[in-house]
Amino acid sequence: MKQKVTAVFDIGKTNKKFFLFDNDFKEVHREYSRFETVKDEDGHPTEDLAALQKWLKDLFHRILENEEYTVKAINFSTYGASFVHLDENGEVLTPLYNYTKEIDPQVEEKFYEKYGPELTFATKTGSPRSGLLNSGMQLYWLKHQKPEVFKKIKYSLHLPQYLSYIFTGIALSEYTSIGCHTSLWNYETKDYHQWVYEENIHEILPPIVSTETSINMNYNGKRIKIGVGIHDSSSALLPYVRSIKKPFILVSTGTWSISLNPFSKKLLTEDETKNSCINYMRINGKAVKSSRLFLGNEYNLQVKELSKKFNVEKDYHKTVQFDHQLYAEISKEFKHSFAWKSFSHENMPAKTSYQYDKFEHAYHHMMIELVSLQVENIERISKEQQIDRLYVDGGFSDNDLYIKLLSHYLRDMKLRTTKASLGSALGAAVAISDRKLNSKFLKKNYSLKKHVPFIIK
Repeated sequence: MKQKVTAVFDIGKTNKKFFLFDNDFKEVHREYSRFETVKDEDGHPTEDLAALQKWLKDLFHRILENEEYTVKAINFSTYGASFVHLDENGEVLTPLYNYTKEIDPQVEEKFYEKYGPELTFATKTGSPRSGLLNSGMQLYWLKHQKPEVFKKIKYSLHLPQYLSYIFTGIALSEYTSIGCHTSLWNYETKDYHQWVYEENIHEILPPIVSTETSINMNYNGKRIKIGVGIHDSSSALLPYVRSIKKPFILVSTGTWSISLNPFSKKLLTEDETKNSCINYMRINGKAVKSSRLFLGNEYNLQVKELSKKFNVEKDYHKTVQFDHQLYAEISKEFKHSFAWKSFSHENMPAKTSYQYDKFEHAYHHMMIELVSLQVENIERISKEQQIDRLYVDGGFSDNDLYIKLLSHYLRDMKLRTTKASLGSALGAAVAISDRKLNSKFLKKNYSLKKHVPFIIK
């Protein structure tokens, strides 16, 4: 008898992944792919949308014919800040503009002159000024810089909804994509921001539906439930929200370390906005207060320099375990010694200097400083209410110093680490499932592990 499964396409900027999950959300099949980028009309690298679409359809058709599985549902999780623009025939009008693409600064100046001031606008929309990383800015830029293209747009679809559209032909919008630092949504009025209406942008944005919406379709002769797609950060958060009853903070670590507070009830303040805080959105339209730190990027840059300086192998840092005695020595007369390359901080010296003759000492000192920044980042979004649960997933959940120091500095919080390699894909499967998750879900599916603060000897 064929196994009933949910299929998920999980599309990152680098890796394109496909998963099949059984009824207990266990992974039973996976495939990975990568595509070379193509260039837009200005020579900026961007996603090869045609190759992506072909891969999606070819792979899905192959799975439908597979003798082992019966696909009952399919959903899509992708990175945000990306629009696909369709004409009245459903044809793609432009390249998938990369959010790293720079636009004429005068376009933004004109925008904030009319709809700002910047900080006030950012607190309402949860979107500090970030160029095309605010995907709403792309629509404004298209309207004013490429009016002949803009006039032809019937619908502008966020990327997750475009992938769903490929299979359904139905154009829709949903909350998590609208709410991820797009500058489109006013969290105060719980509607599109006034500028969207004044610029008539709302006319090309399809109707909004719940992220849990699915469309029952007869696809290639098979009855399949097709989801509307979900933004990846909100998707990764969903299994935690569904299975944990008490308020918590989730820190998702990697190149960026993103701290997420899905229980915040207040708008961003101007101070939070100045300190890299943004909003994401839950599947029910509620704000998720978040703060970003370019932690993994900075860690890699600093470790590279330390490895050269102390003449150790480039992966040697992975073997270093937390040392109580070193921590005590460094803490005694502690002073900030590292000049960061990815961000600045008020305690940062003009250049890096320390007096150590061993890699382990310098590495401990660096981690103490980096984790202190992480603590600030977490406290910034959790101070409005009492939250005593902290979950950490991603690359740093395996870093012994990071976890022990975080547990030590936030000893009033119960720290748990999880292995969420399936993060956003699993969230997309959960989003279109009718299954309720219980408190054992993380233990079963995410290798949940408890951590206790160390005792200072």
